[in-house]
Amino acid sequence: MDIKEIIVVEGKDDTTAIRRSVNADTIETNGSAISAECLQRIQHAQDVRGVIVFTDPDYPGRRIRAIIEEHVKGIKHAFLPKKKTIAKNGKSLGIEHAKSEDIRYALENVYTVHEGAPACTITRDDLLMAHLLGHPSAKKRRDRLGEILNIGSTNGKQLVKRLEMFQITEQQFGAAIAQINQEEQDA
Repeated sequence: MDIKEIIVVEGKDDTTAIRRSVNADTIETNGSAISAECLQRIQHAQDVRGVIVFTDPDYPGRRIRAIIEEHVKGIKHAFLPKKKTIAKNGKSLGIEHAKSEDIRYALENVYTVHEGAPACTITRDDLLMAHLLGHPSAKKRRDRLGEILNIGSTNGKQLVKRLEMFQITEQQFGAAIAQINQEEQDA
C-alpha cells in the first residue's frame, strides 16, 4: 500500500511501525512541544503532497493534532482506538505497538477536516440522551463511538467539536448509537 501524503507521527518508533505496514514518508514531531520549524515542515508537506496526522490515542497525541490543526489547514486524520495500540506488556500505548493490518485500516479510513463545513446538528442534549455525557458508562460509550465512526477517542467537552470537524451526520450518529446499544444488550 503506497501513501501519497506525508504521515505526521510522534517519534522514530512510530515511523518504524508505519514503514513496516505501508510505503510512506513521515515527519516526526518528537513529542507534544512542536517547534515552529516542525510546523513549517508540516505546512510545506501539506502544500506539496498533503498530510495525514496519525498520533497516539492519548492526551499528548490529541494535543499534537490540535496544534497542527490550528496552524495547517486541510490536513487529514487517521485514528486507532486505544485498545489496538497497547504494548504487549500492557504498560504503554502508541502507534508503534499497533499491528500492521490495523495501521493499514486506519490509513484507508482517513478523515479530511473541511473548513467552512455546515454546522453539526447533533447537540449536547443528544449526547446526554445517548448516555455519552453524565452517565456512568459515558466514557466507554464515547470511546466506542469514536471507534465506530473512526474519529478517535475524545472527552465529553470535545465530542461535539469532533463530530462537527468530521461532519458526522445525524444518520451516522444514530446508527452508531444504535450499534452501541445493541452491543450493550448482547453483552
